[in-house]
Amino acid sequence: MTEASLQPHLQRRANVLAVHSIDRFVFSVPDLDEAERFYVAFGLNVRRHADRIDLRTFGHPHTWASVFQSGDGAKRFEYLSYGVDEADLPAWRERIERHGLACPSHRLSDGGGLWLRNPDGTPLQLVAASKVSPSSKSPATPRADVAPGSGAAPARSAAPQVRPRHLSHVLFFTPDVARMVDFSSKVLGLGLSDHSGDVIAFMHGQHGSDHHLVAFAKSHAPGLHHSSWDVGSIDEVGGGAEQMRIAGHDKGWGVGRHVLGSNYFHYVRDPWGSFAEYSHDIDFVPHDLDWPAADHPPHDSLYVWGPPVPDDFITNHEPASGASS
Repeated sequence: MTEASLQPHLQRRANVLAVHSIDRFVFSVPDLDEAERFYVAFGLNVRRHADRIDLRTFGHPHTWASVFQSGDGAKRFEYLSYGVDEADLPAWRERIERHGLACPSHRLSDGGGLWLRNPDGTPLQLVAASKVSPSSKSPATPRADVAPGSGAAPARSAAPQVRPRHLSHVLFFTPDVARMVDFSSKVLGLGLSDHSGDVIAFMHGQHGSDHHLVAFAKSHAPGLHHSSWDVGSIDEVGGGAEQMRIAGHDKGWGVGRHVLGSNYFHYVRDPWGSFAEYSHDIDFVPHDLDWPAADHPPHDSLYVWGPPVPDDFITNHEPASGASS
């Protein structure tokens, strides 16, 4: 991360009350030790606590996610925390009350912030926090010049571990994509970037974010499909895929390039059926740009090139009861 990207954002879209970041996403899994091994292999800075692990990235002070031990032996998305400007808290409180969305704090949270439920019944937390979503397009990792007669690729034994730089976005399952887009736009202030009918939709933060801060895919129930982590080159996307294959996680999808968002990708299937994505060079939506959202046909909206999509890629393995507070 650059020094500028660690600073609180100084620009915002005028006269728009909107969340500016995913502050943290929280889920639970059947085996916390297994989760720790998976995310360490993925290249995250995993911090172990008595009741959970926190997922951070090396060189960045923020905690992007927390993973708890589930009580029922199932993987389950628990709640999502969004960052907002502290000065906007009274306006957020009024909006939540006006829409009748207030709910108790989640049992796994610290109890702070403002709480509301989305249309799927999932608890959301709004916390006063610095902006941690990018405020400009993430730069590529600089490449050193190679002297004539020297190979540019490292020896396999000398290849460094791939370490993501920050969380890019999270994609969630929902029974009703259109309803979730409407809620996210009218209540959370997110902007629609692109969608494909009522099957999938991508939404950005209006104070500046990647092409999608959150996305929604149609399923029988709410759930977590994948978290996406920014890396600095397509070589790091491929290197991440290889380091996870060596660690025993060879199921997933990639390497390829998306259409919507334009990023290069590789998805690694975790032990519970969801995915962690290495992502590079995703489109960016500045705070002062009206992104030209469009409805894209399914056959022309997922990827430009790459291996065929696995049969189980859009499968929700979470119980239909959804998150519990």
